[in-house]
Amino acid sequence: MRSFVIHMSSSTARRPNAERLCADLPNAELIEAVNGRDPEQIAQVELHSGNLHRPHYPFALHPAEIGVFESHRRIWRRMVDEKIDLAVTVEDDLRVHPDRMAAALDLLRPIATPDHYIRIPVKQREVAAQTLVERDGLRLILPKVIGLQCVCQVVGRRAAERLLAATNHIDRPVDTFLQMHWITHQPVHALLGAGNREVANEIGGSTIQTKPPLSDKLTREIKRAAYRARLHLHPQRPPASSG
Repeated sequence: MRSFVIHMSSSTARRPNAERLCADLPNAELIEAVNGRDPEQIAQVELHSGNLHRPHYPFALHPAEIGVFESHRRIWRRMVDEKIDLAVTVEDDLRVHPDRMAAALDLLRPIATPDHYIRIPVKQREVAAQTLVERDGLRLILPKVIGLQCVCQVVGRRAAERLLAATNHIDRPVDTFLQMHWITHQPVHALLGAGNREVANEIGGSTIQTKPPLSDKLTREIKRAAYRARLHLHPQRPPASSG
């Protein structure tokens, strides 16, 4: 299994953590992140204002969100081009527990296929529509509603191919788009209990999150709640054969 760590080389505060991830993950290498603020790097990106799919996305994409989306697409494209069947893909603000992560990958090795996309999330919030495996505090589930963040996942080559084909045009962040399994036709599983942490605040802060003015905060929360309610109308369901 290969590993790719998304890292912008100009982010010197994050470099030690990125290198630590390369040491902690199997066959790992750094992948240069796309700079969403550089017009040349995103010249080929077809952007839309949240209206490509339903539910419509109520917020404008920030340059950093565009860069993150294209960074993941860069890895998906490489997996397809180089016929890499499975890869751990992480962002450089992740901190793994080496022993727990090794146990998580051991659990996944006989299960994961090129068709899988399996999140290994920081936040343990997802509710299972189906539990596939439980072992040593680890639980592989098909969540009803797919969680946010793309800080850590195991991606299969055919999943990468499907996601590439579905993202020639983008209108929302990558994690929000991945929640739309009825559009991507890509089920998304989650492996809980791996001990992952997000350490952005320890290494210079988030590259995406911004603090809106107080006058906008309530409006944003209302729009966000309405959007999440619409997502809940499209739960993932176990395959019919699984009962």
